[in-house]
Amino acid sequence: MADTVRRYLDDLGDSASNGNLYQLLLEQIEKPLLAVVMERARGNRCRAAEWLGINRNTLRKKLQQHGL
Repeated sequence: MADTVRRYLDDLGDSASNGNLYQLLLEQIEKPLLAVVMERARGNRCRAAEWLGINRNTLRKKLQQHGL
């Protein structure tokens, strides 16, 4: 996993040092994570929220934000 992060940072180059790396990474990983978890949960939001360790309403909000 560390090698993947290193490659990601290498690909970002100078933009990795803009002080917003954490938010940038979250924005890029959250949508595909939610999509895959919802797929595996067969659309069951309660199950997906449990797997993710978040509240069902939080999941609903994130799904709406990402257009999922």
